Amino acid sequence: MEIAVVGSEEFVVGFRLAGIRKVYGVEPDKLQETILQLLEEKSVGILAVHSKDIERLPQPLRDRMMASVDPVVIPVGEEEGDMRDKIRRAMGIDLYKTK
Repeated sequence: MEIAVVGSEEFVVGFRLAGIRKVYGVEPDKLQETILQLLEEKSVGILAVHSKDIERLPQPLRDRMMASVDPVVIPVGEEEGDMRDKIRRAMGIDLYKTK
């Protein structure tokens, strides 16, 4: 399973530098189309999308993304919540659990 990242060029540049192979810098008018394609791609296990971009999508697509298990959609942004919950949702285990 691979990690995919989709968003503006400014958003994805750091992921590209970090070595993520499936990085899609797209214009706002191509965002929805690209996300729909990635949701269907079997090799993608985690899909990272900027939280501001998610807010711009139609509600049915947002609901589908947040309910998706394969791939798990991770909203990334300054205002997002606990990273522990994101990791647990993505991997299915709690890496921080001590007992």
